[in-house]
Amino acid sequence: MEKLKQYLRFYNKYGPCALVAGGSDGLGGAYAEALARRGLNLILIARRKDKLEETAERLREKYSVDVITLAADLADYEKTKEMITELLSERKPNFSIGLLVYNAAFAPIGLFENTSEEHLCAAAAVNVKAPLLLSKVLSAPMIQNKRGGIVLMSSLAGSQGSPNLAAYAATKAFNAVLAEGLWKELKPHGIDVIGCCAGAILTPGYQQAEKSKPAPGTLPAKDVAEKTLKALGKGPIFVPGGLNKFARFLFTRILSKKTAINIMSKNTGGLS
Repeated sequence: MEKLKQYLRFYNKYGPCALVAGGSDGLGGAYAEALARRGLNLILIARRKDKLEETAERLREKYSVDVITLAADLADYEKTKEMITELLSERKPNFSIGLLVYNAAFAPIGLFENTSEEHLCAAAAVNVKAPLLLSKVLSAPMIQNKRGGIVLMSSLAGSQGSPNLAAYAATKAFNAVLAEGLWKELKPHGIDVIGCCAGAILTPGYQQAEKSKPAPGTLPAKDVAEKTLKALGKGPIFVPGGLNKFARFLFTRILSKKTAINIMSKNTGGLS
């Protein structure tokens, strides 16, 4: 009964619909399921239409929610915005967006000197431009409605320079700082903003990139999604997992930047 009340409060604050960018599988799929469990209708955006439809059909059947899928490359913000704007222009009450979860990310892995300009541009477009501008576009009706929420995925990698993930880590630092600023600015309008600084997450992409055993503090995607949604409204930055909280405190408050970067290098050097 208590969980039902919590879900109802969540729906009243952030419903009736959530847009999940990067919502086909992995962490995005876990967010989609956690939100469907709370009764929210969904707009899921990702590149792979087959994965989107698979996730959407499963959630429709399991939770009896409405789900719209948009197959789009978030590196092309203009096209993505066009698709969202067209959808919103239809003014479907069930798809009034009260929550943005920006989970999509592009992570060039490897030495900076070997990373192509194309991959660097994609990282900036997907990880910086799209969450920044979608937050702008979707927060406007939230401001009018005096309620809503924004979840931006950052990373522990963005707490300091992360060799072998230099560009990705820099973009994730951007998202954390953006979340902090928006948390303060949008709070008077009844809008909750949170930046999730997660450690390693057990997703298909991570398991493919990580050749050795999972890093310490690695969490299942469903745990990260649930914990982050429960933390929404409680502060600008959330770090899921006790070990990860300790690591971020250690890296940002205790250790010198030089030491923190050297330690991070040992954890990211095995990615390929």
